[in-house]
Amino acid sequence: MHGENDNRNNNGIDIGKTAVAIEYVPGEAAPKILATGKGVIADKIIERAKESNVPTYRDDKLADTLSRLKIGDMIPTELYEVVAEILVFVNDLDSLRQKLTKDSV
Repeated sequence: MHGENDNRNNNGIDIGKTAVAIEYVPGEAAPKILATGKGVIADKIIERAKESNVPTYRDDKLADTLSRLKIGDMIPTELYEVVAEILVFVNDLDSLRQKLTKDSV
């Protein structure tokens, strides 16, 4: 998930977008943070997702909120619903991509 808010550091320099990688493993209590980054690091997270055929989803406010968590942290309960909706969306995209790939072979 990523966003492109006008993010400026303490010196007023625009550091660009924010990206957060999350993972949900069935059976675990909640999704967890795999990676977060701003600017160049965000670009690398998004690039890595695309290289791995992991769908991305843009939500500026949520990316900013989740980027404040530490790697390995579970998603807070107040964000379960919105994160669950995104995970369902991403799962549906992944299923569609797999079906289209299978049909084209």
